[in-house]
Amino acid sequence: MKTKVTWTGKMAFEGLSGSAHSVNMDAGITIGGENKAASPMEFIALGLAGCTGMDVLSILQKKRQNVTGFEVKVDAPRAQEYPQVFTSAIINYIVDGKNIDETAVIRAIELSVTKYCPVYSMLSKAFPMSFTYEIYEAGVLVKQGDWKP
Repeated sequence: MKTKVTWTGKMAFEGLSGSAHSVNMDAGITIGGENKAASPMEFIALGLAGCTGMDVLSILQKKRQNVTGFEVKVDAPRAQEYPQVFTSAIINYIVDGKNIDETAVIRAIELSVTKYCPVYSMLSKAFPMSFTYEIYEAGVLVKQGDWKP
């Protein structure tokens, strides 16, 4: 994979992915940026959420689950000291649909984490992560729990 970033002023950069998609990134005002785009660390958390989210959704669809809404939230606190790395993460999967099977959700998370998501595989070597899920039907919480590797 090849990517590049090009400085566009102050602390802002335009990134170009290997598949020719562009993204903007910026730093916060306190360090000379204008806070007009996500920071590089935010992109790491977004990559984690997107990678595992795509896996879980794909697996649920293959299991013929009637998913009507899906979100993945990542809460990743950072160290106070520089380089201010992530110290942990809680990944929360929120599934809305009709008659969603809790066992299918748990298995989808398990497969993403143990087999498919390369972002999780890399980052899990750097900090601990935990996994929770919420299952809704028509916007009403019907089940919740956690999965442990």
